[in-house]
Order: sequence, then C-alpha cells, then structure tokens
Amino acid sequence: MLAALAWRNIWRQPHRTALSLASIIVASAVTIFLLALQQGAYGTMEESVLRLLDGFAQAQPGGYADDPDLNKTIAKPETAIARLKEIKAVTVAAPRASTYVILSNGDRSFGSAVFGVDPSAEEKLSTLAGTVKEGRYLGPDDENAAFVGAGLARNLKISTGDKITMLGGARDRSIAADVLTVVGVFSTGSPEIDRQVIEMPLTRFQSDFAMDGGANVVAVGGRSLADIQAVLPALRKAAAEIGLTMRDWTELEPALHDVILLDASFSALLYVSLVVIVVFIILNTLLMSVLERTREFGMLMAIGMRPNQIGAMIWMELLFLAVVGAVIGVAFGAGLTAWFAGRGIAFPDAEILFRQWNMPSTLYPDLNWRSALAGPTAIMLSIVFAGVIPYLRVRGLEPVSAMRAV
Repeated sequence: MLAALAWRNIWRQPHRTALSLASIIVASAVTIFLLALQQGAYGTMEESVLRLLDGFAQAQPGGYADDPDLNKTIAKPETAIARLKEIKAVTVAAPRASTYVILSNGDRSFGSAVFGVDPSAEEKLSTLAGTVKEGRYLGPDDENAAFVGAGLARNLKISTGDKITMLGGARDRSIAADVLTVVGVFSTGSPEIDRQVIEMPLTRFQSDFAMDGGANVVAVGGRSLADIQAVLPALRKAAAEIGLTMRDWTELEPALHDVILLDASFSALLYVSLVVIVVFIILNTLLMSVLERTREFGMLMAIGMRPNQIGAMIWMELLFLAVVGAVIGVAFGAGLTAWFAGRGIAFPDAEILFRQWNMPSTLYPDLNWRSALAGPTAIMLSIVFAGVIPYLRVRGLEPVSAMRAV
C-alpha cells in the first residue's frame, strides 16, 4: 500500500516531478558520456604510446630497468620468446638490444639511442614502421641499414641513401664502430623520439657490440593492452621461470601513468560535484513537498498511520524518482554514447597535440558496464541515502501540531 501511495504522490505535482526526473536523466547521461569518452581517450593514449616503441610489456634481466647496461643481457632470447608466446594472449614477442652512441656525418655529430631490432617481429609489435616519412622501414635482409628519426636526420643533414658513422662502447669494453646506410626516415610527431632514436638490424647490432647473440629485452604485444594486462600474472610467472623480470606498461611509461591518474583525479572531482548538485536539487524539491504536506501528514497520523510509515512513504517517493530517472538516464546516455562510439568524435584543431602522443585526432568513447552504470548508480544511491533527512523530519511530527501547520 505504501508503494502505491508513494507512486501516486510523486505525480500529484507532475511539473515538479518532471523537472526532478530531467535533472537525474541529464546528469546520468552526462556522466555516462564523459566517463566513456575519458576511458576511450585513456585507452587510445596508452595503446598509441606503447605500440610506438615499448610494447605492452617487457621481459628484462634483473636490475635492467634501474641501470640499462649492455652487460645485462638475455643470453638466449629465442628461449624467452618461445616461453612467452606459449601464453595465449601474446601474439608477438620481439627481442631488442639498445645503447647510446655517437652518430656522425662529416663534421656533424650527435648523440643517439640505437635499438637493434628484428624487423619482422617489430613490424607486428611497433607502429614505428608506419611513420615512414622518407624511404622505407628495415627489411629482414638488411645488414648495415639504419632507420633514423626525422629530427636526427635534420641535425645530421642526412637523407635516404646517405651513410652515417656510428661510434660507441661494446659489451666487451672494446670500441664499437660501424658505417650504416640510411634506408628510411621516420616522423612520429614526438620531438624527443624523432631526434634521439635510430633502429638497426639486431644481428648487426649484436656483431658490432659483442652481444654474442644476446638481447637486452623481449617486448611483448597482443591484440590489445587489456588482453596483455589480463594475463600479466602468467607473464610474470613465465618470465620468473627463465630468470627474467616482467614489467607492465605502468613501469615502462610511468609519466603517462601519472598523467592519466592526475587527469582522472580532476575528473572525479567534476563527477562528484555534479552528483552533489543533483542530490541537493532533488532533496530541496522533496523537502519543499514535505513542508507543503505537513497538514496532510498530521491527518494521516490522526487516523492511525504511524510516523515511520509516513517516513517510509516519503523515502519510497524519493526512491521511485531516483530509479526511474537513472533507468531513463542510462538508456538515453548509453544510446547517445553508442552513437558517438560508432562514429568517433573528431578534434581537427588539436592534431598537433595528439601527434605528440602518437594518437589519432578522432576519439571513440569506450562504452562498457563500468562507464554506463558508475555515474547513474552513484546518483541514485546518493539520492536514496539523502532520503534519510526528510524521513527523520517526518518521524518527528506530532499529529496535533502538524494539523495546525499553515
């Protein structure tokens, strides 16, 4: 009976109820859309940055992360690759070796990070091969080839077909020197990468730097970052079995992880503020309704209805508003978000900013159970818990004084 009375009561003032529902619906839809867009942007940012160079995870020798050194090697990278690829989510595992060298062209010299890579595996793991500005990417038959960043090529005044001299320190403490032919120039949009990175065939790197067939890391890739994150415990176990340490993306890109956490924290404040505003609007509306109906409550108590029953009825009114508003808000917000998720949201004026993160300028909201339900659920529960205030107020009424209320 109380539920039927509560449902009837909220429609006694249809305009007031409609405005209250509109507040909940709009707030729910906004939180769904913004949270989905935020998650989609984070996912795109993470995958774009990691696919460029790092991979979704890396198996490394102990201590390599704190002190990258040629002497910290994986003696038999093929064994590590085979073991890691036994895990279903892993689609590619690529060996790499890296160090710092001096590159020269005539009287021009610049420092650079040089990566020895397996071209066949890298093309499956890294998107760097897709950022060719001039020439081509490394091929499986290349020997003394170099794939150079655009900034570095500009500083050295070199282009495709030119030769550069590489000078560095080998693993056995001898001098590593070679002359490489530039087969391609890449441009990622990230100034630091474009002016500091060069890739060469891993076999040539191993020969130049006395690596004895070893590598420094094995980078792991999959269909998505989420797939690799899901099997991370299995990857850590597999790496430990062969004496290696598995580092996930938060360890490979701590700066990116911190940026996302900071942005998420500020966004959380926005969502909390929105929820608080909506709750106060609804609570204020209901409190006004309670004040207007004080004489009605007095009469109900006079004919035998207990104060806790009246309070429960008021709470049900608030519950009905919250549930109906949240359900419609989820339907509207999820539908709107799904529409944009299929078409994307373009930011043509921010292409330069997005390129710094190797990201496309079109973002796709990530609509899932979390983004669809987190905001509306928080709004609904907050409204329901706020119903304690009118409930307590009604419980404190006395029949005589309530009926005399103006």
